[in-house]
Amino acid sequence: MSISIVTGDGKRSSERAEAFGDRLASRTAGMKASVLREILKVASQPGVISLAGGLPAPESFPVDFMPELIAKVLKKYGPAVFQYGPTEGFPPFREILAGYLAERGVKATADEVIVTTGSQQMLDTLGKVLISPGDKVAVESPTYLGALAAFNPYQPNYVAIDSDDDGVIPESLEEILAAGSVKFVYLIPNFQNPSGRTIPADRRKAIAKSVIRYNALLIEDDPYRALRYEGNHLPTIWSMAPDNVVHAGTMSKVLSPGLRLGFSVAPALIRRWMVLAKQGIDLHTSSFDQALAAEYIAEGYLERHLPRIVDLYRPRLRAMLDSLEEFFPDSFSWSKPQGGMFVWATGPEGLDTDKLYAKAIERKVAYVPGQYFFSSPGVGKNTMRLNFSNVGEEAIKTGIKTLAWLMAEASS
Repeated sequence: MSISIVTGDGKRSSERAEAFGDRLASRTAGMKASVLREILKVASQPGVISLAGGLPAPESFPVDFMPELIAKVLKKYGPAVFQYGPTEGFPPFREILAGYLAERGVKATADEVIVTTGSQQMLDTLGKVLISPGDKVAVESPTYLGALAAFNPYQPNYVAIDSDDDGVIPESLEEILAAGSVKFVYLIPNFQNPSGRTIPADRRKAIAKSVIRYNALLIEDDPYRALRYEGNHLPTIWSMAPDNVVHAGTMSKVLSPGLRLGFSVAPALIRRWMVLAKQGIDLHTSSFDQALAAEYIAEGYLERHLPRIVDLYRPRLRAMLDSLEEFFPDSFSWSKPQGGMFVWATGPEGLDTDKLYAKAIERKVAYVPGQYFFSSPGVGKNTMRLNFSNVGEEAIKTGIKTLAWLMAEASS
């Protein structure tokens, strides 16, 4: 891509922009434009039914009581929320997060909680302080595209952990850890992005035993835990191996992604280096946004609002699963999550969902081809990620019916 700039004499010169290519750091070789962001540019066009994004529904945002919440924050904290703050996080928010985390089985003090500018910053800081070029990082297969984007500039070598319909297979992880030299393991245990899979309790116990046995470090990224529409919550892996796990969460799915609030609990040494890395990135996360989130939890807004979010998403998931059952070819299979935002569909060998994407867009339906969620090139060409959280039930049915026609035509 050619970049055009304005020179001192007023002329645009792509040549002068490209002339600085030799100044770029070698790590930029691992920095690519987000495939998902490029897809979303097309998917957001008027008239397109987008099953592509991982976006919360705008109806899920607490707009109706936000003025009241803002007024409480200003009255309670005053000018302090507009001042520089501690890198670790706004102290009242960290106190409240400690209680919030305890409810999910992560028993940490406020001093052990770090607030980041979204969980994406958490992934970047971990990559920065842990990964040297060539280090091995074990990831699910498939895995979260944003994690790969965060880690790639630090030039790791990925090791794919075998997975099935229940997520990571513990025996595969055991073999990888036994072989040694893995810097860390990255997992999303609940309603995984992109697959929607949840790791069962017995596998979590086996994973915890393995990371303890080999003194491995595991990043437990848990952004979707609260979005459970049926069944019971499962224990965190952190609760079984607290000395070996970085547990991370976010307010993006239960408050607002625009506020950019992530949080994590990590072993002491890792936590200290994460803070140092964050100091060089942004000094600290927005104090005002943290104060809003603190009052959102402390004053019971989250407790009252979360059921509305669940009631909004539950029928959308059901509409997608019912539509897949009704319309998709018998040659396809798909995940059947009890929560989260995604369904993962797998077609017959030989199908290329990336090539079919352009035809889907012509028919005003978008999805994400699955191959981009794998750490190894060429894997997962017959898969796709489907999002249901940001689309109404009727649009979901129409979109799935359209895709089914395309997939049947391509598979015949």
